Amino acid sequence: MSVIFSRAPLRISLGGGGTDLPSYYGEHGGYLISGAIDKYVYMLTHTVFQKRYRLKYSETEEVDIPGEIKHPIFRETIRRHWQGNPLEIAVVADVPAGTGMGSSGAFTVCLIKALSLANRQSITAGALAEAACEIELDILNEPVGKQDQYVSAHGGICAYTFHPDGSVDVESLQIEDATHRRLRNNLLLFYTGEARSASAILADQVSRTEGSDQEMVENLHRTKEMGVRSRSLLECGDLEAYAELMHEHWENKRKRSPGMTGEHIDRLYTLARRSGCLGGKLVGAGGGGFLLVYAQRPEDTRQAMAAAGASELPFDFEFQGAMGNEST
Repeated sequence: MSVIFSRAPLRISLGGGGTDLPSYYGEHGGYLISGAIDKYVYMLTHTVFQKRYRLKYSETEEVDIPGEIKHPIFRETIRRHWQGNPLEIAVVADVPAGTGMGSSGAFTVCLIKALSLANRQSITAGALAEAACEIELDILNEPVGKQDQYVSAHGGICAYTFHPDGSVDVESLQIEDATHRRLRNNLLLFYTGEARSASAILADQVSRTEGSDQEMVENLHRTKEMGVRSRSLLECGDLEAYAELMHEHWENKRKRSPGMTGEHIDRLYTLARRSGCLGGKLVGAGGGGFLLVYAQRPEDTRQAMAAAGASELPFDFEFQGAMGNEST
């Protein structure tokens, strides 16, 4: 084996996002709906004739041992999942980091998938997701949840139940073909032009939840309930009611933490609503990234958002999850 190709999908949260953080589900249990999309993190991993570790992402590193790697996910994942000779790994992605689609979780999943292939070991989607969660949540102590890793590992449109003991149930939604086609045609993604780190927003949520801040806990209770309602509406095909619930979800979410939204994002969302969108929300923790809307008149919304300088990211749902292959 010499070269391994791996890829892991990004995601859009469809209801209940934010209840996948241990600070909440550890006491109350979490529940959300999320869909993997056909936008990916990609890696090429070269395993032979390498004298030093050479890592190429937004920066380039070349070191002698894993402990010298600056990139925290690369460093801790290689230390725990690789015992062979030095590697060369190159990373590219379909969207920039910090845009709310779970790129950090997909990055970790993609890397562990590549190292499993390099080790000639099979790994289930559940084990892959948990291994990625261990790196980000337990080793690096990032204020993130389990959604991104699980969606990237499994693919599809699924309901995720996060139990207080840390276990996760994954259930594929039973969505009819006609409903899937309408979702694909009417859900639109637009880039707000603002990338951001989710850490500050999520850290605020974690600290307030751990401190039993009643306002935050009640907000997350409502968010979880919306996740349950989202599943019901998607499975019965009532997409107009689902879109209206998206709007309710966004109004609830924007109250959660400082920095969740801003004048530019609010202006884009108002513009989308005036063009015929029944509902929408920022994908991810908030503060920037991509705006997801359900458009009754997609072409009208596209024209309005293009005039405002918001670029569309066409997408479809994907159902394979993380995958990889090797070339000798």
